[in-house]
Amino acid sequence: MRSPRRCSRNGCPRQAVATLTYVYNESTAVVGPLAAFAEPHTYDLCEPHARNLTAPRGWDVVRHEGEFEPPPPTTDDLVALAEAVREAARPAPPRPPSDDDDHHHQAPQPHQQGRRGHLRVIPPNH
Repeated sequence: MRSPRRCSRNGCPRQAVATLTYVYNESTAVVGPLAAFAEPHTYDLCEPHARNLTAPRGWDVVRHEGEFEPPPPTTDDLVALAEAVREAARPAPPRPPSDDDDHHHQAPQPHQQGRRGHLRVIPPNH
């Protein structure tokens, strides 16, 4: 799954909820809802930075009225999540006997660590 877009401000770890666009020929900074795609000449901002943005002297700020909300998950995100859940739900393939099994004569453990695709099953602590 893709990670959420982060605020463009240096050192800010928060999730972006708004997009800042400069309209140079009108000396205006526009802060609106988060754009669907990150564009090279726009800046993603978290809510505090979007609310507190100031423009250079002589510039105007046009700000979105209302709440800034994180974007809903995209179809790609939902498909990736569904595939991960389906993969995790598949039963583990039977383990072929190995030479080590003959020497140790241990009973099979009810919770074994294994891998399923890119997910790893970790047994609970006993």
